[in-house]
Amino acid sequence: MNSNEIDIHKELKKYFGFNQFKGLQEPVIKSILAKQNTFVIMPTGGGKSLCYQLPALVQEGTAIVVSPLIALMKNQVDAIRGVSAENGVAHVLNSSLTKTEINQVKKDISSGMTKLLYVAPESLTKEEYVAFLKSVPISFVAIDEAHCISEWGHDFRPEYRNLRHIIRQLGQIPIIGLTATATPKVQEDILKNLDMTDAVTFKASFNRPNLYYEVRPKSKSVETDIIRFIKQQKGKSGIIYCLSRKKVESIAEVLQVNGISAVPYHAGLDAKTRAKHQDMFLMEEVDVVVATIAFGMGIDKPDVRFVIHHDIPKSLESYYQETGRAGRDGGEGHCLAYYSYKDVEKLEKFMSGKPVAEQEIGFALLQEVVAYAETSISRRKFLLHYFGEEFDSETGEGADMDDNVRHPKNKKEAQDQVVKLLQVVRDTKHLYKSKEIVFTLIGRVNAVINAHKTDTQHFFGSGSDFEERHWMALIRQVLVEGLLSKDIETYGILKITDKGLDFLQNPQSFMMTEDHDYNDLEDESIVVAGKGSGAADEALMDMLRDLRKKVAKRLGVPPFVVFQDPSLEDMALKYPINIDELTNTHGVGEGKAKKYGKDFVELISRYVTENDIIRPDDLVVRSTGANSANKLYIIQNIDRKLPLDDIASSKGLSMDALLKEMEQIVYSGTKLNITYWVDEFLDEDQQEEIHEYFMESETDRIEDALREFDGAYDIDELRLMRIKFISEVAN
Repeated sequence: MNSNEIDIHKELKKYFGFNQFKGLQEPVIKSILAKQNTFVIMPTGGGKSLCYQLPALVQEGTAIVVSPLIALMKNQVDAIRGVSAENGVAHVLNSSLTKTEINQVKKDISSGMTKLLYVAPESLTKEEYVAFLKSVPISFVAIDEAHCISEWGHDFRPEYRNLRHIIRQLGQIPIIGLTATATPKVQEDILKNLDMTDAVTFKASFNRPNLYYEVRPKSKSVETDIIRFIKQQKGKSGIIYCLSRKKVESIAEVLQVNGISAVPYHAGLDAKTRAKHQDMFLMEEVDVVVATIAFGMGIDKPDVRFVIHHDIPKSLESYYQETGRAGRDGGEGHCLAYYSYKDVEKLEKFMSGKPVAEQEIGFALLQEVVAYAETSISRRKFLLHYFGEEFDSETGEGADMDDNVRHPKNKKEAQDQVVKLLQVVRDTKHLYKSKEIVFTLIGRVNAVINAHKTDTQHFFGSGSDFEERHWMALIRQVLVEGLLSKDIETYGILKITDKGLDFLQNPQSFMMTEDHDYNDLEDESIVVAGKGSGAADEALMDMLRDLRKKVAKRLGVPPFVVFQDPSLEDMALKYPINIDELTNTHGVGEGKAKKYGKDFVELISRYVTENDIIRPDDLVVRSTGANSANKLYIIQNIDRKLPLDDIASSKGLSMDALLKEMEQIVYSGTKLNITYWVDEFLDEDQQEEIHEYFMESETDRIEDALREFDGAYDIDELRLMRIKFISEVAN
C-alpha cells in the first residue's frame, strides 16, 4: 500500500477516535509515509507521539521507537494496545524481560503482528537484537527525545551517540527524530549526529498561550507560600519539582501534614512505589506529586493546573519541558518558580568536579536560567527567543500571561555605575569573583582583598554610595548583557569582555532593572521572610511593630528581643488569636509565646473582630518535626557543657549549621547557657562590650555588628554572643 492510497483521516478516526489532526501532525505523517527522513520539533503536549504511531500502524513491517525511559515506553505501549484488538501490536524490548517474554516479542514481530517496538538505546547495542532486526521488515526508526543526542541538550545521554551506526546496519530505512525542546544549536547537533541533514524539518510554535509564567523570590518561608498557593487551587492537580530526593521527601511530608494530598516521586523509591504514586496521580487519588525531574516525561495528564519549581532547574530546556506539563488540554496552567541566586551557586558547585568542556556547557545553560529569572522583559518573549522564535509582546497570543508584563518593574539609569564596575574588574587584573569585586566597590576588606593589597588602591570604596545587594544585582544584569563573563577555567572569576571594553570606550545608557529582592545575601540572622511578597496584612503589621516597641520599652530591651520581624510578618498572615496558635507562627516557641504573647494575641483578636477578617485557620503551617531530635540533643549536651565542636561532629553538622540550630532554639524562646564555651574565646570586657552593643542596637543583624566592630571580632564570635544575649535577655 503506498502513501497515496492510505486515507490517514479514516485511519486517525479508526485508531484514535479523532476527527482531525492537531497542528503539524498531518504534514509530518505524510512525510513519514513518503519514506523521507523527518525531523519534528514539537512542544510537549503538541501530540508528538501520534506522528509516528499512526504511520507505524498503517504500514507494512515494524517501526522501532528509541526512547530513554522505561516508564514512558510502558505508558505508550499500553495506550497503543488500547486502540488495537491485538496485544502483540506493540512491545517493549529491554533488560527487564525474561527469556520467554523475549521469544514472544520476536515471534510477534516475525509474524507481522507487531507494528511498534519500543527499545532503550542500550538494548539496540546488543548484537543478538541487531541480528534479529536485520532479518525482519522494518518500516522506520523513530528516535524520541532526540535532544538526548546533543551534549548541549538538557538531557544528554552518551549511548544515543551510537544510534546512527546501528541504524546503518539495519539497511536503508527512514529515520524520524522527535524532540519537544531544542535550541537552534541542539537542532543542528541532532541532524548532524543522526546523519540526516537532508531531513524534512517540521517546527511547531513553542508558544503555549494558556500558561501563566511567574517567578517569585525564594525566601525561608517558601513552604508556607507553596501551601497557601495550593490551598487556593483546591482539588486541582499539580506537580512540584525539586532538585534533590531529600527535598522531595520533606516537601511531600509538609504538604501531607498540612492536609494536602501529595505523594513523592524520585529514583530512590523502588519501581513499585513509583508506579503506584504515578497511577494515584493519573487516577486523581492524589492532587499533587512532588518529584525530581525523573517524573513526567511522556505522562499525558491533560488537566495539570499548576507546575511549581521549588528549585530553579539547570537549563531553560528543562524548565520549558517541565512547565509544559501544565494545561495540556488548553485550560489554565500556572507555572510558578522560586528563585534565589544561592540555588544557582549550589548548582555551580555541583558542576565544578566535571570535565572542563562539560562545565563550560553547564555554566552557559545556567547563565540563561539566571537571565530568565531576573529579566524584566516579557518572560514568554525571552523563552521563545531562546528557542529561536520571535514573539511580539504587544500582540502575540498570551502576551499578558506573565508576571513581568502584568507588573512591570522599575528601571533606572545605571551607566555610571556600570563604568565603575567594569573599571574595577579591569583594574583588579581579573583576580576576583563577584563577592570580592563588590567588597572592593563598597570598601570592605576580607582576607583575599588584604592579600592582594587592593584596599590601598585609589578605586577601593569608589562605589560605597550603593549597598552590596545593589552591586550584586548589577553584576548579574551586566553578565546577562555580555559586558562581563565568568571565566570557565577558574569559574566564578569575572572578566571583562570585548563588548565591555567597548562600553568603557564609549559608555551608553544602561537601564538597570530594580530587582525583586532575589539576592538574599548571606544574612546570618535566623530567617528572612519573603520581603515585599505583599502577603502580610500591612495595617496589622504596623500595629504589631508599634506594640513590639511599647513592650520592648517597658521591659528595657531592644525590640528584636521580643519578636523578630519574620515572626511579626507571620502573625500578620495567620492572625493567631490565642497563645496556642501563636506557637505555630514562625520562630515562636512556647516559652516565648507565654512570656510576650498575651498583648499580641489580644491586639490581633481585636483587629480580626473590628475588620471582619476571615482567618485562614487552615494556614497554620505545621512542621514535620524532623529537626526536633537534633534540637533536643543540642539542648541536652549544652546542659552537660560539652564542647560545641564535639556536638557538631557527633551530629555530622558543620559549625555554621550547629550555630543556625542554636539560633533557632534561642529565638523560639528556649534558654541555652553557653557561657562555658564563650569564656574560651572572649574575656569579660569583650563580652560586656558586645552585650552592650546588642542592648543598644536597633537590629540584631550580624552584618551591622561586623561593621560596628570593624574586624575586632569574627562572625562566629559575634553569633555566639548573640545567642548568649538572646538567651539571657529574651528568654
